[in-house]
Amino acid sequence: MDQHQVWHEPAFDKVANAISPFFLRSGVYLFLISFICLFYVLNAPLLLGHYDLGWHLTAGDVIRERSAIPLQDPWSLTHGDKPWFNLSWLWDALASATFQYAGFGGLVLLTVACGAAIVGTLTAISLGTGASAIAVCISVFFACLLYPAYEASPNMYLAVSPNTCTMLFCVVFYRECLRRTRWFVLPVLMALWANLHGGFLLGFFVIGVFFAVALLRAAWADLRIFALAGIGCLAATFVNPLGWTLYAGAAATMGHFVQANIGEWKSYYYNMEMPGSLPGILYMLAFVALELRFRNSKPIPLEARLMSWLFLILGMYQFRYIALFFIFSTAPMALHLSRLLPRRLADLDVRGPLLAAGIVGLCTLPMAYLRVAPALALPEMLSAEDAGYLQKHFAGARLVNNWNVGGYLIFGTHGTVPPFVDGRAATAYPDDLLRDYFKLVSWEVDDAAWDMVLAKYRIDAVLWVRTHEQLRRFLVERRGWREQYTGAYETVYVRPQSVPAGEANRQ
Repeated sequence: MDQHQVWHEPAFDKVANAISPFFLRSGVYLFLISFICLFYVLNAPLLLGHYDLGWHLTAGDVIRERSAIPLQDPWSLTHGDKPWFNLSWLWDALASATFQYAGFGGLVLLTVACGAAIVGTLTAISLGTGASAIAVCISVFFACLLYPAYEASPNMYLAVSPNTCTMLFCVVFYRECLRRTRWFVLPVLMALWANLHGGFLLGFFVIGVFFAVALLRAAWADLRIFALAGIGCLAATFVNPLGWTLYAGAAATMGHFVQANIGEWKSYYYNMEMPGSLPGILYMLAFVALELRFRNSKPIPLEARLMSWLFLILGMYQFRYIALFFIFSTAPMALHLSRLLPRRLADLDVRGPLLAAGIVGLCTLPMAYLRVAPALALPEMLSAEDAGYLQKHFAGARLVNNWNVGGYLIFGTHGTVPPFVDGRAATAYPDDLLRDYFKLVSWEVDDAAWDMVLAKYRIDAVLWVRTHEQLRRFLVERRGWREQYTGAYETVYVRPQSVPAGEANRQ
């Protein structure tokens, strides 16, 4: 028997026939995952631009060194007796270990892998609704390009930060609630989510929407499933070193006055960048138009439509929710596009070409990564040279820093130069301190507010954005301070040594 005969034996035919449909079905997934991840990798340097990444990595170092979670801020001089609710302690520890062994490249690849999981899950959800492959490709492709919100950097939602975990878990919860057959998985996932990010509360929102729809329809079996899932998830959140204080930490970020001063909590209008935000605006307008045009269409799950509209409205009010609109609108958009496409396009079998294109995209990914890898580093808002200078001359000093550089100050000096404030906000700092600080964050300098803060907190130095010319005039020309050091982005001003603190502020 020659090789030709062996290859065509029935057993081999069966294996080949089984493998071929599997690969064809995976064509849509491979195409979307490879090309969207290619886009993410090419934007990899942006993924490291999250202002809080510095303190997250340093917190992870502390957790791993102590084998315990600090219950009070270990770095600043201004925390008072305020407890620190580190809601992302597990992410911090994992990120710290990844950074130690794989550097910034490892952190970026981990984040891109989370993005790939979101793409794959959204693709499965959209195909499961019966939408055509072409419509699914269009819908998922646009949604996954838009939800990271690169134009509103650093308020991104696919970045090296615990926010990415929340995006992924929201999608997984959404899929499992749609399927209804594996609700018992949700409490297990919630136990993990509650230790990774304070956004775990969104899991209850997703379950709550499905519960409300089941109640509206009097679907008692579904009602029981989602009630059990919700109770199980609530119990799972207490599998946490912080115990019930987990909710105290989450409450400290919800509805707090500090939100009015943080970009991601402000309106979509505040965060718009032109012309970069135009694709997202056009997508939103297209969604609204198609929803109104096909408002009575039955196949679209009501839960998906409700969450899309709710997060669209919430996103207009607070920018952080607009990413969830893009994610939850994917399946409705895919079905709407299926109706709009000509029948010959909707019925066209594109699995083979998509598979071939996906393989090409997958082979391109390593080359794209090697191209951007040399540029992977934290933004130079506070360079290593700046941090070294601060450690040498201001170790233990009482220093006021601008908000955005706080996390980098912790990372660069490991607390030897204590920050006045940073992105942990109300989870680590007293309300009185935050109220005092936010009196300073205006382009026009409030002399009385600065005098009060400098005297009340006995400030030795100010680390502020170098382009803030009004502050330089106030400190140097009107208060006699000295401009001691200037980096690429930050300037250090120091109090005159010969003048007592209270007198210097009255000059």
